[in-house]
Amino acid sequence: MAHHSRSNSFPSRPHPFTSEVDEHLSRFASSESASTSSSTLCKKLNGLQDLHDSIEKLLQLPLNQQAFSSELNQKYVDELLDGSIRLFDVCTTAKDYLLQTKECMQELQSVLRRRRGTEIIHEVKKYLASRKAVKKAVLKALKNLKNKQNKYSETRATINLLQEAQAVTLNVMESLLHFVSGPEAGSKTSHLSVVSKLFRNKKIGCEEEDENEIANAESILLSIISGKTNIEIENAQNQLQQADSCIQNLEEGLESIYRQLIKARVTILNILNH
Repeated sequence: MAHHSRSNSFPSRPHPFTSEVDEHLSRFASSESASTSSSTLCKKLNGLQDLHDSIEKLLQLPLNQQAFSSELNQKYVDELLDGSIRLFDVCTTAKDYLLQTKECMQELQSVLRRRRGTEIIHEVKKYLASRKAVKKAVLKALKNLKNKQNKYSETRATINLLQEAQAVTLNVMESLLHFVSGPEAGSKTSHLSVVSKLFRNKKIGCEEEDENEIANAESILLSIISGKTNIEIENAQNQLQQADSCIQNLEEGLESIYRQLIKARVTILNILNH
């Protein structure tokens, strides 16, 4: 009678789900851009959602589940689980800083609507102080992120794909943190160029290659308190509204990815516990 043993290796032939994950990763590789505009980030977040949807399907394949539960692959699975914790941390960090920026921004918008001169200057300074604190915290988080980058092992196809997906996700989160931080603190040239561009273009959208609505709002507010440019409060309100809408879009994308990361980790832990 023939003896059938359970396979401890990952599938040698690419399953359609494996090819699907690989295609998503290839799209990220082919669309590498130095731009950290809001439109680019939104596209990347949408791409991550598609990638992690495909990963969940890949994790459900019986042969992959058998391989994950094998002691021979424990080292690689542990690396993935460690990587998932790192992704949770950076996602939570990005969510916190977006929320903090949005709350301070909305408080400032409320003051601007009341149009009280001295109160406006006070709240603008308060908002800019909060932005300075966020920038400092983001720079620290980015430094920690670089120090803790995973050194992934060269191993079998499925694990390689999942490790690549984690690396891609970390890169997008890093871009998001750079976006939240904005230009280097004290960069007067960048602030003046942003204000000049806003005066030239009455309609501000996400089509600009390096559009950063949060940085644009900050630049206008810096100009208001410096008194160097004659900017109406209405212009500042419009820019804050655009930044608020931008943050809302990023928060929604980030929250979806966070839920997907949790689901993937739970799936792997369930495989190991059965």
